[in-house]
Amino acid sequence: MIEEARGNIDYEESGAGPTMVLVPGSCSTGAAWRPVIAALGNRFRCVTTSLLGYGGTAERRTPRGASLSHEAEALESVIRKAGGHVHLVGHSFGGLVALAVALRDRVKLASLAVVEAPAVMMLEGSGEIQHIRAFGEMTGAYFAAFKDGNVDAIETLIDFFGGAGTFASWPPRVRTYAVATTPVNILDWESAFGYPLPAETLAQVRIPTLVIRGGESHSAMQRVNELLSERMIRATLATIEGASHFMIATHADEVARLVAQHANHADAMPAADIGGGYSRQAAGVMRG
Repeated sequence: MIEEARGNIDYEESGAGPTMVLVPGSCSTGAAWRPVIAALGNRFRCVTTSLLGYGGTAERRTPRGASLSHEAEALESVIRKAGGHVHLVGHSFGGLVALAVALRDRVKLASLAVVEAPAVMMLEGSGEIQHIRAFGEMTGAYFAAFKDGNVDAIETLIDFFGGAGTFASWPPRVRTYAVATTPVNILDWESAFGYPLPAETLAQVRIPTLVIRGGESHSAMQRVNELLSERMIRATLATIEGASHFMIATHADEVARLVAQHANHADAMPAADIGGGYSRQAAGVMRG
């Protein structure tokens, strides 16, 4: 645990080797990465945390003051404690927070990997009307249901990302935690919707970057992550066929292989080349 005046931040580490900081998404904690950590096989020193309002990490936002900068500041504290020059890996909303950290450029990163970040503001002005509508309809229905007192409102969100029936298939304790943290997740979305991502901003990320998406994910999420990789000039895109959004649980071996390969590739690059020259074909496509 990291103790700060603004509240505690979850911090756990295991293993040995190059440092990889693994950031979970919403309605989750660092424990979500256990399948991937097991698949990495002690080849990395794995550091996990939880986002604001989840696990033991204190909330720092308010309904009228939800900003991605609050999340980035907490994650930067984790990276500093880990020792800097880390391979940063984020899933879902954690991927968006990891991207924000890379853009702020206040801590030293060796590489960045983003696993299906909901970077919805990238669609602004893109002409991707069907995908903008898909996110808008989903979040509109979700927020309205929660406001009307539907305790299971978050099922709309989970099934959008994972496919129909995903929420119902989760173990009761996982569903209970998602329901309990719905107000926190809504703050996450407010933070995401308030974070503009124009192409010229994304082009500022110069470290080797890997973007991972699921071949069975919602088409809007697939397109967002495709655009993300295209607009980050040092990025490559990998698709795990047969996987959807919650792939760190369902396709942990494939995720582990990709992030390990990416980190090893970055570490093997000459210092002068870090931030440039990363091949878009380096990661390829996983067939599940």
